[in-house]
Amino acid sequence: MARAKKTETTNPTNPTNKQVITMPEAGTVIPVRKAAPLSNPASIELEDQIRHRAYELYEERGRTPGFEREDWIRAEHEVLARRTRSQSA
Repeated sequence: MARAKKTETTNPTNPTNKQVITMPEAGTVIPVRKAAPLSNPASIELEDQIRHRAYELYEERGRTPGFEREDWIRAEHEVLARRTRSQSA
């Protein structure tokens, strides 16, 4: 992602240097694509199941922070695998 340019200026009334942040030039910022909102009730239910399982994994690990991404990915795999098995049965 593009960062704002920093330039130093000296204010004649204040001898200390202050940083001034300027906006990037037009066209240099890449727009961020937002995820589509979950409007399907099945998608919302799926996300809730994944969130619940990820929290269970967090608790099983003794509520140790720093593994949020790993918990989410593992929960996602488990929930999706469970759904696939139930749909094929």
